[in-house]
Amino acid sequence: MFDEITILDWWLSGALLLLFALQVYWYSRYLAAPARKMRKDSKNVQPAVASREDMPGVSVILCAHNESFNLSHYLQVLLTQDYPKYEVIVVDDGSQDNTRDIIDQYMMHSQRLHTTFVPADTRVRSTKKLAITLAAKAAQYDYLLLTDADCVPESDQWISEMVKGFKGEEAKGKETNVDIVLGFGAYFYQSGFVNRVVRYDTLFNGLHYLGAALCRHPYMGVGRNLAYRKSLFFQSGGFTRLMDSRAGDDDLFINHVAKGANTGVMLSRNSFTWSLSKKTLKDWLQQKRRHLSVSPLYRSATKMRLMFEPLLRGLFYALFLAIIVCNCLPEMEGCFSEFNIHLPEFYIELPLLLVAAVVLFFARWILLTAILNTSARRMGLHGFSMLSVLWFDITLPLVNLWLLIAPNRNANW
Repeated sequence: MFDEITILDWWLSGALLLLFALQVYWYSRYLAAPARKMRKDSKNVQPAVASREDMPGVSVILCAHNESFNLSHYLQVLLTQDYPKYEVIVVDDGSQDNTRDIIDQYMMHSQRLHTTFVPADTRVRSTKKLAITLAAKAAQYDYLLLTDADCVPESDQWISEMVKGFKGEEAKGKETNVDIVLGFGAYFYQSGFVNRVVRYDTLFNGLHYLGAALCRHPYMGVGRNLAYRKSLFFQSGGFTRLMDSRAGDDDLFINHVAKGANTGVMLSRNSFTWSLSKKTLKDWLQQKRRHLSVSPLYRSATKMRLMFEPLLRGLFYALFLAIIVCNCLPEMEGCFSEFNIHLPEFYIELPLLLVAAVVLFFARWILLTAILNTSARRMGLHGFSMLSVLWFDITLPLVNLWLLIAPNRNANW
């Protein structure tokens, strides 16, 4: 039986096995790292908490552009955090609704709340970067905690939990201080396909960038839940080099300043923020395009790492399909013979290669589903069925590729 296996069969099976092994390594090392940290943290005894008087001051920053509805619903949660020393700075980024009125109403009842604004005649490509810069200059504390106006923290412990991230992992018996803390911004569960694809994409990308940071390869963060030191922001030049791009106030900035030693990760449930996903597929694709638009400006090492897994995934699926076709061609030879087309005999009589390919395919599928759902369960998120995982695993890289290369017909975002 093995005598009938051709050299091509051995090459195909060996290549598929190698691609499988590399993906298992990548998923186990990076994608599963957040779940390992959460499991480890749940077993560790929490150290004694410093007195409230010794806790560092925190400046919470959020930009608001026509966000009167969200501010009226979520700003109160930010102003009632269980943390002794903090302020909330809301930057009015050219709003044309009653955002300013909502801010003024809250300022009448809270001394923690401060505000500034982006001048209406400002001519910069990214007013949000300017807004964050203005807030950072106005901040009275060194710890800057960023979120969006449409985000709500998990609880009143959000600031306390994110501040813990500035105390890094112990290295050689010593606690290391970090300058950047990456948090997770989740989306509320709602029925419908758009919400499901947004939640899957957010979970997969979140596990990726958080796992990479845990493995000392940080490359991005999300503005819905991100913290860094004011001193780092200005010492690195802030957004000076990034003002030509509309997006990138979070991921591109972190990509330029984050290093393995200066970046921490917070994954406790109380450190999460939540927001509503886009309602339509068109809006989500536009949001996705905006985020992807700055990826060519990432560091070269980051771009190589980001290309690694999608390339492995694409090659794995392509090779699997090639093996399926090669082993199914004999059954179709009768149809081709009518047109005087002769097929090469690079298959074996017993489809051992086909069986091996199917086993590897299902093993990879089960592993990916297990990692995603285990992580989702530990994070308190809804999981995904195996069919959903397979569908998104195939289609989302194609969507990303299309958004990167297709011309943008709406460049005003």
